Amino acid sequence: MAKRHNSYIPLNEAMKEFIDENKLRKGLDKVDARKAWEDIMGAGVNSYTSRVELKNEVLFVSLTSSVLREELSLGKSKIIAMLNEALGQKLIKRLVLR
Repeated sequence: MAKRHNSYIPLNEAMKEFIDENKLRKGLDKVDARKAWEDIMGAGVNSYTSRVELKNEVLFVSLTSSVLREELSLGKSKIIAMLNEALGQKLIKRLVLR
């Protein structure tokens, strides 16, 4: 850490500082996006999900069911809104279902 703290700071502030100084935000965002997909979509969709990857504000989701892919593609904007709400930030701008 670049600066020394002689006083106590809240743990969440210390963690944020550590994450920012070590450029870990992008990696954590990827993990958070994957977790948000799992939480929001539920066990049914997750059983057909083979891969979830966040790259440059685009969430790529690989599905093993073409029927489910078509069904989900009809509600892409709603899914993006729900994911961003769960993440607490506008992290996902596009959703690509493969």
